[in-house]
Amino acid sequence: MISNWLSKVGSSIPRGYSRRYVLGLLRQHSMLTTKEIIDKAIEHSEGRWRPSPGLIYHMLGKLLAEELINEMDNGRYSVTKKGIDMLTDIESARNILQKQIDILSRMSNVARLGTDRLSSTGLVLSPILNKVSKRTQNYLRNFEELKNKAVQYSARHYPDILEKLKGNNNNPSDTSMSNNQISNKREPQ
Repeated sequence: MISNWLSKVGSSIPRGYSRRYVLGLLRQHSMLTTKEIIDKAIEHSEGRWRPSPGLIYHMLGKLLAEELINEMDNGRYSVTKKGIDMLTDIESARNILQKQIDILSRMSNVARLGTDRLSSTGLVLSPILNKVSKRTQNYLRNFEELKNKAVQYSARHYPDILEKLKGNNNNPSDTSMSNNQISNKREPQ
């Protein structure tokens, strides 16, 4: 229990941890003396935490005053129902917090994966879009050139038809020329 914490943070014990530790220890091993509590803390921490008797006596006094533990006539301590309820609440809050941390971690991983995929997709699509863009520009340029050539050809070879078509743009009721009119205007080949 405590060795897990110490392996993560080194030898410093966070404020309030000794209180929860003593309550949890008394829940696991009922009827411990002060010396046994100190010995268990040293054992569980593999010697990295050596609580002083002053710390433990002071802590036990507070826990007694809050009715979270009982002191027996032989100098042994046990946890009360109120103490067990408090530990249960602490563990529930810890579990909720741990689940939220896990969710945030997963969300972070998903966001990182999404960013990586978007970046990869962008790297793949960028040259393709450049090619498509260049092709589109080439097609438009070629289309404009062909259109200009068609207008020039029509202007040279069919000037009267172009005039008639231009006139149609101004007069919507006269919408078209017959195919025969257009065929008769073509140059002999």
